[in-house]
Amino acid sequence: MFHYRCFVLLLLIASASMVYGDVVYFTNGDKLSGQIISLTEGKLVLKSQVAGEVTIDFSKVATLESDRTVVMHLSDGTVVRRKLVKSEQGRVGIEPGKDIQAQRFQLSSIESINPPPPKKPKWKGTVSAGFTSTHGNTVTDSRNLSVNLQRKSEDDRITVQGDYARSQQEDPDTKEKEVTENWWRTRGKYDYFFAKKKYVYVNTRYEKDSIADLKRRVVAGGGGGYQWMESEKMNFYTEAGLASVYEKFENQSESNTEVSAELSYHFDRKLMKWITFLNDLTYYPSLEEFSDYYLTSTWELRASVTEKMFTNFKVIFDYDATPAQDAGNTDVKYILGVGWNF
Repeated sequence: MFHYRCFVLLLLIASASMVYGDVVYFTNGDKLSGQIISLTEGKLVLKSQVAGEVTIDFSKVATLESDRTVVMHLSDGTVVRRKLVKSEQGRVGIEPGKDIQAQRFQLSSIESINPPPPKKPKWKGTVSAGFTSTHGNTVTDSRNLSVNLQRKSEDDRITVQGDYARSQQEDPDTKEKEVTENWWRTRGKYDYFFAKKKYVYVNTRYEKDSIADLKRRVVAGGGGGYQWMESEKMNFYTEAGLASVYEKFENQSESNTEVSAELSYHFDRKLMKWITFLNDLTYYPSLEEFSDYYLTSTWELRASVTEKMFTNFKVIFDYDATPAQDAGNTDVKYILGVGWNF
């Protein structure tokens, strides 16, 4: 009988040790005990012995406490590994230690708790192309291709872009084909995030346009940027830095190299579930003479046909204050295509 009672007592002690000691206090005064699993994207997951895993809207939480060490990521990039201590509504404390004092944090400053390990970064992007051919009184053909690739991790982001277009028209009298459009451009960019929203970057750009007599334009620069918004619905960032701009024209023997400022932004937003608007602009004013500048901007409207397939209409605007001789300052390109995202 004595051994039986000891066995039962041991079972009770073991069961008591398995009881979850974390507590979530709600703004309405209620509380729920369990084990804090994680907090990501405003949703707190708590494992309760009675209800199992429960997902809680974090905006309804007043404060927290835990009997285990948790990994807490703050919005300023700070990572805290401590036990949580109950505090007043809207705040949470951390257990003090030899190397850290007791502190309290606003719940609104908590980005995540025990987040899952970061996914291995993969390349994502879009490829779009278009082709038009007419035969009859007018014989023309045109083609275009656009590629946009990006790979992002927690610390860095790599972007590779390219656009190409060529058009020609047949003279009805001579039957000779005249090239009316022939240009391409590429761009590569590397961003390193030293804080959650702040980063430094280096980039390079190469352009060619035979109709505008632009043999080559090479831009290499670097600077700093700030990621104001980043989500599946909307992205917006701004950048400022310096760049070296080299231009060589077909009808001029001398080339031109200038040091310029580099000011740019990128914005994209889902207007509807199946329509996305994208816009970017980069401005290169010469540091020697601000009236001498190069500006390029792109507008794009993208409509999803299926989960992977889309149609798009893109406008590329370029302005060069000092173009080739007998060439205009402004070039506007209109591109209609069908694309694939991956």
